[in-house]
Amino acid sequence: MQNLLESLNTILSCSNKKLALTMMEQELSCPVCRGLYNAPIMLPCAHNICLNCAHTLQANGPAQGSHHHVHAHPEYLEYGEVDRLSEADSGVGFSGYAASAASSSSNSSSASGTGGYPSLHVDSLRIICPQCHRSIYLDETGVTSLPRNRVLEAIVARYAGQAKNAVVKCELCEGNASDASVYCEQCEVFYCSACRENCHPARGPLAKHSLIPPVKGKIKARAKAQGQQAGKPSTCSEHSEENLSMYCILCKLPVCYLCLNEGKHVNHEVKALGAMAKTQKAELSQTLTSLTEKARQAKDFLVHLKDKVNQVQECTVEFEASLVAKFDELIEALKKRKEMLIRQASEIRKNTAQAEAFRNVVQREREFKTKMIKNHIGQCSCKLKQTTGLLEYAIEVMKEQDPAAFLMVSGALINRVRHTEVSWKKEMILEHRVDAEFDLTLDSGPVLRAIERLSFKEMKVPDPPIIITENCSAENNSVTLAWQPHPSSWVEGYVLELDDGNNGEFREVYYGRETMCTVDGLHFDTTYNARIKAYNHAGEGDYSEGICLQTAEVAWFQPDPRTAHPDIIFTNDNMTLTCNTYDERIALGNVGFSKGVHYWEITIDRYDNHPDPAFGVARYNTARDMMLGKDDKSWSMYVDNNRSWFIHNNAHADRTEGGIDVGSVVGVLLDLNKQTLRFYINDCKQGPVAFTGLTGVFYPAVSLNRNTQVTFHPGLEIPADCD
Repeated sequence: MQNLLESLNTILSCSNKKLALTMMEQELSCPVCRGLYNAPIMLPCAHNICLNCAHTLQANGPAQGSHHHVHAHPEYLEYGEVDRLSEADSGVGFSGYAASAASSSSNSSSASGTGGYPSLHVDSLRIICPQCHRSIYLDETGVTSLPRNRVLEAIVARYAGQAKNAVVKCELCEGNASDASVYCEQCEVFYCSACRENCHPARGPLAKHSLIPPVKGKIKARAKAQGQQAGKPSTCSEHSEENLSMYCILCKLPVCYLCLNEGKHVNHEVKALGAMAKTQKAELSQTLTSLTEKARQAKDFLVHLKDKVNQVQECTVEFEASLVAKFDELIEALKKRKEMLIRQASEIRKNTAQAEAFRNVVQREREFKTKMIKNHIGQCSCKLKQTTGLLEYAIEVMKEQDPAAFLMVSGALINRVRHTEVSWKKEMILEHRVDAEFDLTLDSGPVLRAIERLSFKEMKVPDPPIIITENCSAENNSVTLAWQPHPSSWVEGYVLELDDGNNGEFREVYYGRETMCTVDGLHFDTTYNARIKAYNHAGEGDYSEGICLQTAEVAWFQPDPRTAHPDIIFTNDNMTLTCNTYDERIALGNVGFSKGVHYWEITIDRYDNHPDPAFGVARYNTARDMMLGKDDKSWSMYVDNNRSWFIHNNAHADRTEGGIDVGSVVGVLLDLNKQTLRFYINDCKQGPVAFTGLTGVFYPAVSLNRNTQVTFHPGLEIPADCD
């Protein structure tokens, strides 16, 4: 711990100590009242709030819908229904690509620790954590059952004493008391300078007394008044007469011997309180050492970033000087060419606009580099400020002498420090984003050659554009094309045309100035021909040479966490799904189908307590908080371990024997050519054709709860026994 203090002091100079305390204030502020914690209590999610704030949250009840997350609607849905599909009408629409990293959430906790469902209808026994928005279920005693965070409470008291730096009055002055100058630890009295000379001389029996500054004396006095001296044993919250002596490994709580013999911790694995505190302090100290080193690196890097600003200014002057020399060279060449052309066009004047344009380029480059460096300084400073505050807070926690109080917060604090250390790799790149030297260069060779060819010519329509074949590609059911204008043509825009995939007529799919375009919503396993032409105010030019691109053979999709219910948990690159509630929740795929035959399978990875997962298809706007098939926008088969049913608009039909278990495989066959939907279990047809007359856009869908985990396998071959 001493090494940690020395390392942190190298990062924060004495003059910045007050700033460091300010940084730590965010660690000591309640997220509800925004003030310093007052009698803080610890929630099961490891966050803290004031006791009074907890009572207020319990009295008001959880806000309606406070635990739900709102997902933005895909952009293409803002347009008309016709615009959802391409003009080729292949029947495939996209709801947006799934996020690369799936979000995850933990299960809600019950304060009583009993199994079964919590009483969701009693809002007074449930509060919502104001930081992570997790539901906290309480027993009949309410928030009073939550443990007090004595470590945080002691740190707040110490911090408040240092931050306020309040003036303390002498306790021996008569009348108007003077400001105290010292505090005697033995006498426990504040003295002003005069009273200290008169009543507490620096000689005789009082010479050995310890005199400290008033601020530190005030902290000691407050600690004694509140009974928080080091070494005072902590007592059990449930057995107030018993001291805490052991640490429960399962519940991660300090306990007394009565808790182990007749309380809630019977037969739980325990360790000695002091040994566990020593182990966790060593683990926290090791993690803090690594984080401190990263903070030191960031501090040094900030110094280099600030020097970069000056270097950019110096390089600007040097670069402008080199530009002036090249401009002089260009001007000299222009003068020579001017003499040759003066006979043809007497109105041609010296062109100075080009030089001004180059100056603007330099100005933009300088502003860009300066802005990038300043932004980098701001990001590094913010991250360093947050890390320094966490380090200060963690070191204050390390000072706690009470093992029980320390262990109440050590586990969560270690996780925070580890998470902060890992986040440095993602958020803090200690490398220069831009160099001080200018990346620009003035290549005057082509300009000099162009000046030699400078002449008058008549305006004409542009020549055919050139397709850049190495930048053209096809992925899933979309194609991307790239092109460039003909070198000798002046172009205002382009027209991209695509056929229907059957060598039919070409249709316009893009009109504008861009030189790259991606076309979505095409047929799978189809070859498309594309061509491009350019235009200017003189007219349209000829078409370019054609290019053929083939889309993917099968329709590959993945479940989309952006459109799923927030209780759905995604893993395995978003292909494996489970849920953190007992209620059914729905997730959709990120690709919609309106034509063709599509088959996918779902493997049952976990199946507990006989739930009823449902598999099928749905419209994009189906409700996400119910079983699939209960509204008129979804069609599904729900199944248990013995039998299955088909359901649409809450109408059940065709009960079929045969269920699922761990390892079972459910197949979904969507044949939009025949407008039918049928299901398979373990490669065998499950009942008759489930639904007919399906038209429109359908998304693969599933509904499940916390007792089920499934994995999707999209883009599979059509079963051989398909009718």
